[in-house]
Amino acid sequence: MITLKDIAPEQANIYVGLLTIEQKDSLIGQTYAPDSYFNPIQDLHDNWVISTEEMIYCENPLFLWVKELPLIIYDPKPSPPFPPI
Repeated sequence: MITLKDIAPEQANIYVGLLTIEQKDSLIGQTYAPDSYFNPIQDLHDNWVISTEEMIYCENPLFLWVKELPLIIYDPKPSPPFPPI
């Protein structure tokens, strides 16, 4: 299992924190820092994830556990095609 302490700062943008459905539900609508809200999303494989930025900058004492989440490489869902003009 890879965690934040296992990666170099320049690698942070390729990883995301892996959430359970219960963890995702607990983060929705909550702040990780003043005026900064958690934004759980699903990746290509339907995993719920948050960005390493949310993990690194989390100051909310109720959610410091996000700093220990396992990391996976982010595999984004493809963007939907634009309709023809």
